[in-house]
Amino acid sequence: MKQLTDGQIRDMLRPIRCFLLDMDGTFYLGNQLIEGSLDFLEALRRTGRTARFLTNNSSRSASAYTRKLEGMGVPEEYRDVISSAHAAAHYCQREFPEGRCFLMGNPSLREELTAMGLNLRDEKPDYVLLAFDTTLSYDRLCVCCDLIRSGLPYIATHPDFNCPTETGFIPDIGSFMALIEASTGRRPDMILGKPYEGIVQEALDRTGFQKQEMAMVGDRLYTDVATGVRHGLTGILVLSGESTLKDLETSDVQPDLIFDRLSSMIPYL
Repeated sequence: MKQLTDGQIRDMLRPIRCFLLDMDGTFYLGNQLIEGSLDFLEALRRTGRTARFLTNNSSRSASAYTRKLEGMGVPEEYRDVISSAHAAAHYCQREFPEGRCFLMGNPSLREELTAMGLNLRDEKPDYVLLAFDTTLSYDRLCVCCDLIRSGLPYIATHPDFNCPTETGFIPDIGSFMALIEASTGRRPDMILGKPYEGIVQEALDRTGFQKQEMAMVGDRLYTDVATGVRHGLTGILVLSGESTLKDLETSDVQPDLIFDRLSSMIPYL
């Protein structure tokens, strides 16, 4: 990647009014804030910018993430969480307005999607929605595969293979999709989370900003950065989570900007 001058970096960031921030690996790791994350939010406020949290992680409801951010000291104005589950739910409501949904997901997500109006039913479902289910059992996985194998529409919230934690990585939904594909021969018919367009449209609808006014910031090349560079947003990589500089050597996704962590951006705002 070409080395940019400080002035060039400032010029690239000047039009950005809203930063879409990944959460795991970007703002925090597990339950541990990454150094300088709150300082970055303060710098946005000071310079007349804003941020929204944009997460692929559908293992929790948005309200659970909001409570977590509050506990970490995030000001109320920045606790608006846009998730891949929101994008998936709105897609399912459009495509299957009266449909019965077989959900692979945690109880808190089940509650949130029910409140959003999805008809969650295990009996005679019309489609399958796969989320990041950390309570998944083998028996339920078998039922899910049977339904997908039978030809029901198959929707997934996001494609991440691993979820970063403070102690390393745990298998994410991409790993589940690989298992399901090995068993059924099918990939999802639709994926809504990063780097796909569904979650970008969700963010545009929620914020009211234009693409050229937004940057996508995250620690993964194949989801976070790809969301930016493929959909007309500025794509920013932070080296506080999964991706490394070495990964850039073989990646077809190249970020517009690279920083060690969120706080490394502050001098250029």
